[in-house]
Amino acid sequence: MRTNSTHCHRHAAAFSRRDFLRQSAFGFGASALGFLAAQDAVAATNPLAPKPPHFPGKAKRVIFFFIGGGPSQLETFDPKPALVKYNGQQMPESFKAEGLQLQFMKASDGKLMASPFPFAKHGQSGLEISSLFPHLAKHADDLAVIRSCHHESFIHGPASALMNTGSTLLGHPSAGAWVTYGLGSATDNLPAFMVMTDGGFRAGPAVSYGSGFLPAIYQGTVVRAEGAPISNLTPVNANEQRAVLDTLNRWNGRFAAERPDDSRLAAQLANYELAYRMQTAAPDLIAIADESAATRELYGVDKEPTAKFGRMCLLARRMAERGVRFIQLYNNDWDGHGECAQNHAANAARTDQPIAALLADLKQRGLLESTLVVWAGEFGRTPVMQGANGRDHSPYGFSVWMAGGGVRGGQAIGATDELGFRAMENKVHVHDLHATMLAALGLDHENLTYHFEGRGRRLTDVFGNVVKGIIA
Repeated sequence: MRTNSTHCHRHAAAFSRRDFLRQSAFGFGASALGFLAAQDAVAATNPLAPKPPHFPGKAKRVIFFFIGGGPSQLETFDPKPALVKYNGQQMPESFKAEGLQLQFMKASDGKLMASPFPFAKHGQSGLEISSLFPHLAKHADDLAVIRSCHHESFIHGPASALMNTGSTLLGHPSAGAWVTYGLGSATDNLPAFMVMTDGGFRAGPAVSYGSGFLPAIYQGTVVRAEGAPISNLTPVNANEQRAVLDTLNRWNGRFAAERPDDSRLAAQLANYELAYRMQTAAPDLIAIADESAATRELYGVDKEPTAKFGRMCLLARRMAERGVRFIQLYNNDWDGHGECAQNHAANAARTDQPIAALLADLKQRGLLESTLVVWAGEFGRTPVMQGANGRDHSPYGFSVWMAGGGVRGGQAIGATDELGFRAMENKVHVHDLHATMLAALGLDHENLTYHFEGRGRRLTDVFGNVVKGIIA
């Protein structure tokens, strides 16, 4: 049994400065070696350390636009000439027999309503895009539009949870948390998963960017486009903060030396150091005054209605440059129960130019080929009218798109029926969408697992297939 004297050094006999130097002379090298070993221990225990993908992936990061409220496929990326032909008529009997559930009306009720926004072919591919997106249409050859996405929930909360976490149940990790868990961080100075919103989180923080049953270190960090970028990270005097951390490192180093098998302290010290580095890196991140006048004009950051979302998109590019692994931008609110066309026109006016600017900026900087860009809402909307020129929720067939990150652009994948109600050809479930996102990053969705409550959990649960033909 060890005696108390081995732990209580304050009772040791005093000795002279000469004795100290003589006894320590051979310890300086050991101290340096110990410091290097401690650094290696931090790297070994750091859960955000970079990890290799399962296989080579062209994408190194993700920018995920979550278009909250349910954007209508019929007003955006899924042209339906039959709706124009049958505009104002009742739903055909073949649809009434399906018994599809909606939130506020029966699928068989209401009259068919054509979109007031004409579609046109764009780019060399001839991809058809609504007139709502004149700026985005210039990038038609970069877009892969999935017109046959579908799932089972017609209520905002569960549908948002499904699109973000792969489950309608609470307590599951968001896609950004899974990607960070799978690949680690590519930056030492900023969080690996960063989130911005132009109007809150409809489904709540836990669903929108939470880590669920994964360790909390993988959850997203919310960034403000203006003011202090990150909560509780007010910069302090750098020299004073460095001195505090150095003192903590010395004290904790002595403590850790007696407990070489305990990795928790090394990980905690790594977190302290990251917070210190962020105090400098975060203000620099949002310093868009450094951008050229041409860049600010490209994103529309100095005019309305694009100023706020333009700033968010510009910050997303700056995050991508600095190695942030998963960047999620929330845009609200496309919930067009009444006057759907008016609602969508206003939202498109705020977001079309900034999103197109981000694609252009990433491309000209050589970043688009390594950045997967995803645009998706929680569901689509009905081809029948609800109330005053509105549309009800519909998860049975809606559109999302991908670009960059090895995606083969200039194509439409899958199709809904002639009225745009249900996915019919090459149906893509949300689990398939998530599997494809992970595949672009070099992650096998079946092997990206975390043991929880007795089994290996994953973003795609026990489902999902990579969409064929979307990744080059």
